Amino acid sequence: MAQTTMTAPGPHRHGTRESVLFGGVYGSVLACSMVAALSQYGHASRASRRYDALWLLVTALASALAHSYAHFIAEREPHRRFDALRTLADEWPLVTAALPTVLLLAGAGWGWWPSKGVEYPAFALNIVLLFTLGLVTARQSRRSWPAGVRIGLMDALLGVVVVVANAIIK
Repeated sequence: MAQTTMTAPGPHRHGTRESVLFGGVYGSVLACSMVAALSQYGHASRASRRYDALWLLVTALASALAHSYAHFIAEREPHRRFDALRTLADEWPLVTAALPTVLLLAGAGWGWWPSKGVEYPAFALNIVLLFTLGLVTARQSRRSWPAGVRIGLMDALLGVVVVVANAIIK
């Protein structure tokens, strides 16, 4: 009998578009939720904004690690060396989507702009990002501009609902 060897196919590779959209939405909602939670107690000093920026970055990195770990384990395929690192690298959009908010908070902490009230521009920035992701995906799906704008608005509204729900829960 001839013996065949099976080679490990490697982790399931999610499409770039899927990864960017998932990570973008998740990272934006995460950033909004974290800013809402961290701003809840009214600490608006420059030092607290630097702390908030650091915690948001740590949380985004931890979320990316958790997602990559979940994908790695859930696919239950034979893995090759460094597949876990490749799976982690696929989570870059999540961290990237949170970086503008990290920069906004850090900038307030460094005195580039007022630290009090910076959560409102952070919230607006992430809602605009959610709208843009919705609009872009609708247009890529060959929807008309009016339909794309409606989809983007609904995505932004859903993001607001999720963020408000997270803020209430926490």
